[in-house]
Amino acid sequence: MSKVLAMILAGGAGTRLEPLTRERAKPAVPFGGRYRIIDFALSNFTNSGVYRVKVLTQYKSDSLNNHLSRAWRMSAFLGHYVEAVPAQMRTGVDWYKGSADAIYQNLNIITDEEPDFIFVFGADHVYRMDTRQMLDFHIAKRAACTVAAIPVPIEQGREFGIIDVGPDGRMRQFLEKPQNPPPMPGNPKMCLASMGNYLFTTEVLVQEVVRDAANETSAHDFGKSIISELYKNAPVYVYDFAQNEIAGQESKERGYWRDVGNIDIYYQSNMELVEVDPIFNLYNDRWPIHTQSHNYPPAKFVFADAENSRVGHATDSLVSEGCIISGGHVNRSVLSPKVRVNSYSEVEASILFENVTIGRRSRVRKAIIDKNVEIPPGTTIGYDPVEDKRRFHVTPDGVVVIPKGMKVT
Repeated sequence: MSKVLAMILAGGAGTRLEPLTRERAKPAVPFGGRYRIIDFALSNFTNSGVYRVKVLTQYKSDSLNNHLSRAWRMSAFLGHYVEAVPAQMRTGVDWYKGSADAIYQNLNIITDEEPDFIFVFGADHVYRMDTRQMLDFHIAKRAACTVAAIPVPIEQGREFGIIDVGPDGRMRQFLEKPQNPPPMPGNPKMCLASMGNYLFTTEVLVQEVVRDAANETSAHDFGKSIISELYKNAPVYVYDFAQNEIAGQESKERGYWRDVGNIDIYYQSNMELVEVDPIFNLYNDRWPIHTQSHNYPPAKFVFADAENSRVGHATDSLVSEGCIISGGHVNRSVLSPKVRVNSYSEVEASILFENVTIGRRSRVRKAIIDKNVEIPPGTTIGYDPVEDKRRFHVTPDGVVVIPKGMKVT
């Protein structure tokens, strides 16, 4: 594995996750209470034995850079690292024009590290993957490039790069976000989508991004510009993510992958975690999700005054360290560290970020409340759609989103 380098693309603006990305990069958005979205990609690499990782950052990267420097400290003595690489503008005055241009502008990293193989992965998906198995597949096929893929419902196909694959696993066609996605052979309801995770033989990657940079009409995107042309002239193979095996993983989780690209999918993915028997199991200690550890005290549940309904309790929920459920009720919700829910309050099917306070006798339902927000006593959120839309951001599926630090009155 010493000849393998991982480059994680974390420079996108993440506009579809507004207002959660108003003050942070998309990969730095909290997920599952105590994690950041990027922790899943990073954990996959480190659990796979890939210990040389460069994270290419750009927009609103301060919180992401802080998280990487504080949470992802590797052993420099052994040559292991997770390093943030800000946009350096080494090739001109432009920021990254696309995912392929991000690699082109950082070719000095490849020159310095001299890897044989390079993983180019996205930073904003939730999944478990043993990347060693993808590398084994790539080497066995003698591929120039390997693309990880997964079946998705055909009605969602226009949101992805769609692949046609031959019986030997070689790519026969690549269509970037087609209006009419071609179905998978034998399954007209599904199509094969690229996960945006690529593995290149180094020489091929360098050759392709240099070629693309010289094309002024290119979108400089891996899907549109690199993969859509490379498969015509070189062996590009498709790795079936559904065949990837993870230690400690139950069969129902195999193939689990979520592109948390908009608020509604992000919300649904968090809500999946609070199921009694969730598809994606955060508690698999044989493939842990690593993140920053805080010196916060344990979660606390106080008051057992059942006679006056002043009972602090949480059901079917994830409650992080430092939380205090003080006489309120939390159900089917995800609480980040240092959340406080005060007496007689009800929090239902919601996601509360760090340092959120829910005032007495408040009712909150189907909401995402960002960091450092205080909900005044007696406030009702998520019960009156007209009033919610007047005061807050509300998604098409009716999720109420309150941005970081908002003064709620």
